Amino acid sequence: MLAYIRALSCDFIFFDDPDYVQHNLHIRQLNNELLRTAFTRPLAGYLIPVTFISYAVDYYFWQLNPFGYHLTNMLFHSVNAGLVVIIADTLFAYCLTDLREDPSSRRVYLALLLAAGLFFGIHPLRVESVAWVSGRKDVLYGMFSLGSILFYLRYAHRRDRNPNEKGFSLHYLLSLFCYLLAMLSKPVGVVVPAMLLVMDWYPLRTLRRGMIIPLLVEKIPFFVMAGIMSALTIVTAANEELLYSVSDTPILVRIVVSGNAVFEYCRLLLWPVGISTYHVLAKAIPYSYVAKCSAVLACTGYFIYSVKKRPWLFATWSAFILPLLPVLALIQQGPDAAFAARYTYLPAVIPSIAVAGILGAANRNMRVSRPGFRQLVPVIVIAALIMQLCITYKLIGAWKDTGAFWSRVIEVEPLGRAFQERGFFQLSSGKYQAAAEDFSTAIQIAGNLGMPPSYNLYAFRGEALRKARRYDEAIRDYGFAIELYPHPAYYYHRGLALQAVGKGTDAAADFKRAGSGPVKMDWFD
Repeated sequence: MLAYIRALSCDFIFFDDPDYVQHNLHIRQLNNELLRTAFTRPLAGYLIPVTFISYAVDYYFWQLNPFGYHLTNMLFHSVNAGLVVIIADTLFAYCLTDLREDPSSRRVYLALLLAAGLFFGIHPLRVESVAWVSGRKDVLYGMFSLGSILFYLRYAHRRDRNPNEKGFSLHYLLSLFCYLLAMLSKPVGVVVPAMLLVMDWYPLRTLRRGMIIPLLVEKIPFFVMAGIMSALTIVTAANEELLYSVSDTPILVRIVVSGNAVFEYCRLLLWPVGISTYHVLAKAIPYSYVAKCSAVLACTGYFIYSVKKRPWLFATWSAFILPLLPVLALIQQGPDAAFAARYTYLPAVIPSIAVAGILGAANRNMRVSRPGFRQLVPVIVIAALIMQLCITYKLIGAWKDTGAFWSRVIEVEPLGRAFQERGFFQLSSGKYQAAAEDFSTAIQIAGNLGMPPSYNLYAFRGEALRKARRYDEAIRDYGFAIELYPHPAYYYHRGLALQAVGKGTDAAADFKRAGSGPVKMDWFD
């Protein structure tokens, strides 16, 4: 909560927040109609009724005050960090038994659990899911996925201790129920059963006792629900025209882009520097993507090769990759959906626990073999957490408003669209000079890339210049826009600029071309 306190001052931003909250009239009621709408109406292209209802509850208390929505995100995320601690303790009961049960190591073990929760909770890759109001679906599906995992581990512990006991326990049913809620919060929760099977193999080691068939049978309800939700998601996405065909993005390109994404997620988990709020897939795939994809495939091959000697390594890698599969470019959703920090929310859980476990084991071994260096591991942990906390605090500022959002994109990668969108924000905020400069940069970048000039950019730069009372320059830009696309709005607004410099006859001619009444400036296709 303290790490994300800065998020309470953040506003809504233009990405999804208008659709999810600001312009969503359906959340402004808590009644049966809300339930019907939540379970039948896609929200931003996906059927996520639990997330839908959570916004309605927020609206009941906060209306359109972003403070409350951010507070709710922070509360859910804090619960998730606590769940990670409990799951870590449950898993370490199988693979770090000596450290867990040694009374002399009690403080070290508790610190290890705390580190696991904090490595997950305050990592800068979590900022997008927590500080963005529309990130609600991540913290919600994360909470229910973690609940499903935790209840399953409790069920598995009882099952293994009493193998002759028949029927499903309350913990199993709760795991199944949480799994359903996870998928209804965000469809990518479908991967949880596969993660449970990985845990059955390691560290529970149940699969090694010849129980493959029984374990698969007990997962049937999970897989049935997963199949139904997957079908609904595919149908909904197809109706919303969110799916890209193989002809649009070939399989080989998808594999390379996915490999690059996995590599970057790993890099940012270890060294969280250069996290952007927005990514766009390059039209020409760089050779570096091929190299990174090859590295990922090579590492995967090594983990498989060493599976008998280091089962924890392959299990950790599997628990990282499986939740990423639905959001990789293998299932391409668009050029700006191939990579995002929020996609690491559930994938980061087991790696965070594994890193804490490795450091705990290293500290135990160092206390025995090199007692003079026994403080090294605590220093490393504290330094890593301080670094993460500082980066997280700074990155939250990128979600303060739409302008800060695009400023962060420009800081990491100066995209033409980033200048364009920040220009719109500056214009709506009354910062006309800054808006004109951003539109100028966007026009310049488009020219450098060999793209045809955009009449919209010229028109909006003209609008910013007109409001900045730089009328002659505004008239010139409106003229450029009219040459490319003679829309009535451009004539009308050029008429306003001409009128302001005393050219009444020319202004009247433009008003006549514009038609009757004012014409609002907009982005015209």
